[in-house]
Amino acid sequence: MNLNRKQMEKKVFLTASWEHLIMANYEINPDILKPFVPAETEPDFFAGKSWVSLVGFLFNHVRLKGISVPFHTRFAEVNLRFYVRRKENGQWKRGVVFISEIVPKRMISLVANTLYKEHYRTLPVIQLIGQTGNQLWVSYKWKTRKKEHTLGVKAAVRPEVLQSGSFEEFITEHYWGYSGREGKKTVEYQVDHPRWDIHPVEDFTVDCDFEALYGSAFGWMNQASPASVFLAHGSPVRIFNRS
Repeated sequence: MNLNRKQMEKKVFLTASWEHLIMANYEINPDILKPFVPAETEPDFFAGKSWVSLVGFLFNHVRLKGISVPFHTRFAEVNLRFYVRRKENGQWKRGVVFISEIVPKRMISLVANTLYKEHYRTLPVIQLIGQTGNQLWVSYKWKTRKKEHTLGVKAAVRPEVLQSGSFEEFITEHYWGYSGREGKKTVEYQVDHPRWDIHPVEDFTVDCDFEALYGSAFGWMNQASPASVFLAHGSPVRIFNRS
C-alpha cells in the first residue's frame, strides 16, 4: 500500500544529518557472524565475500518526532556493523546489523536499546575535523578505561560521485536496519537518505582494540588491515518507526 506524504511523516521517528562518515571495511569469515544474524535475514555478500565495517560519523541536527532535545542534537557515533538482506514479497531488502554502537549520550543509548533493541554503549566520543589546502582530515576518538581508540582519514576536499556497482555503493546503499539474535524476534526499521558522494582517502589511521570493544570473536581484527577505507560526505536522513 502506498502512503501519502502526511502518513509517511507520521511514521518518521528521527531526523538528522549524518556527516563525514569514515568507513573502514574488513573481509570477514561469515561463520563468525552467524550468532549475530537476525531471524529471517541472511548475510549479504559483495564479490562473494562477507564484510564488516567500523564506521565513525557525526550525528547533527537531531530531532525525535520533530522535537529537538536539548544537549542531544549533535554528537559523534562509532559503530561496528555488517550487512544482511531479507526477502519480502519477492523483493530483497538490504540492511545492516550493528554489533555495537558507541555514543557519548546516555539517553540516546537508552532510547535506541529500548525501542529498537540495538546494542548502544555510552562512552566519551569526539569528532575532530579540519582542512589544509586541498586535504580534509577527519577523525573520531573514543575512550575506554585502558585505551583511547582512533579512526581517522586524510581525504580529498572535493567529493566524487558514487559509482554504480562499486564497493562503496554496496557499503552505503543499505536502507534497512535489523536487530535481534538467532531464535529471537527480529526488529526492522527503514532508513532513508540520498546517495552519498565519496571523498577519496589519501591516508588513514585505525587504532582500535576490537577484542576489548566487541568481544573475542573480533580479536583477529587487531592484527588485520582494512581492505578499503573511504569517507562518505553524508546527508540528511530519516529513520522510521520500527516494525
